[in-house]
Amino acid sequence: MHSSAVFLIEFGAVILGLGLLGRLAGRFQFSPIPLYLLAGLAFGEGGLLPLGASEEFVATGAEIGVILLLLMLGLEYTATDLVSNLKTQYPAGLVDAVLNALPGAVMALLLGWGPVAAVVLAGVTWISSSGVIAKVLGDLGRLGNRETPAILSILVLEDLAMAVYLPIVTALLAGAGLAAGSVTLTIALGVAGLVLFLAVRYGRLISRFVSSDDPEKLLLVVLGLTLLVAGIAQQLQVSAAVGAFLVGIALSGEVAEGTHHLLSPLRDLFAAVFFVFFGLHTDPASIPPVLLPAMTLAVITAGTKIVTGYWAARRAGISVRGRWRAGGTLVARGEFSIVIAGLAVTAGIEPSLGPLATAYVLILVVLGPLTARYTEPVAGLITARLAARRKHAPAGSAEGAVAEEPHEALDDPDAVGRRS
Repeated sequence: MHSSAVFLIEFGAVILGLGLLGRLAGRFQFSPIPLYLLAGLAFGEGGLLPLGASEEFVATGAEIGVILLLLMLGLEYTATDLVSNLKTQYPAGLVDAVLNALPGAVMALLLGWGPVAAVVLAGVTWISSSGVIAKVLGDLGRLGNRETPAILSILVLEDLAMAVYLPIVTALLAGAGLAAGSVTLTIALGVAGLVLFLAVRYGRLISRFVSSDDPEKLLLVVLGLTLLVAGIAQQLQVSAAVGAFLVGIALSGEVAEGTHHLLSPLRDLFAAVFFVFFGLHTDPASIPPVLLPAMTLAVITAGTKIVTGYWAARRAGISVRGRWRAGGTLVARGEFSIVIAGLAVTAGIEPSLGPLATAYVLILVVLGPLTARYTEPVAGLITARLAARRKHAPAGSAEGAVAEEPHEALDDPDAVGRRS
């Protein structure tokens, strides 16, 4: 059969399959990411039906998918929002980084993977999935809750930290020495700072220059500008994803809204292709040997994310029930964990890192919505039982002497969204 015909058949089948998997996930109200990863495992090396003719195109589509993911992420924020969050919420960001990046780094070192793999796995376990969390908040009707800004602040700081983290990882994976890595990081920080400054001071002028009443022209200008900047950033070893993120930050107002509307379908398409591509390069037979470390990491970092959210919400003055909701909501990992692991897989630094990241994300992208829904009631049930035991303990006993926790959570004053 002609190679172009084979390509069309293969790629068409992949896109159709992704669409059906997305519909299946929507019917059961959970993220399609694990299904996309499983599809990649099925069509990749050692899978049921390996792809041939379309794999090169899928690789290019995966690169575009990462760029669009970060562009759309940048469009969610204005430079002013980022600067404000950085000034007021940085303690929560530091707690988040230490509690959630450290387990990944320690696990990589315990497995004997070396310091570069440790830095990569630290990022995989650190970054929560903004996409999954946003969907969960909407599905549970919590967008108006008082704890939601604390959740979003942590996500914003994680996304901003990626502008520094990704260039470091890119330099390490490229084998750059200390001097070259320092230069790359300096360039990345300088560019990020310059973009933030220009966006704060001249954001309206930049948006006016890009703006167009014609959707076609707006789409072409923004997409072309993003790919151009991403390519230049990659040439400078700063990371194409960071370049796309900075372009998104620089755009604001009606331009950002219009671009978001136009590019959302493209983002969804190429992001799905990216997850398939990651799965294609993971042999299903390589997952069982790393399943125990992946499950261990999932349990530990689910707990550390809950602690992070609880602490951040407590610092913001949120009631106890709101603190537990904030913690449970942050558990999900997804797109950015795969983006980070994908860099390492492409560089070929550690064969087992890709399978471990796949298993880890599969576990937490499924577990995340469950912890978001049930962490608060489970914590409330445990607290109530402990309070009941203290109440019925003999007078003067150590158990009865423990002061009961205030019942501030019973009124649930933070559940604004659910009371409306």
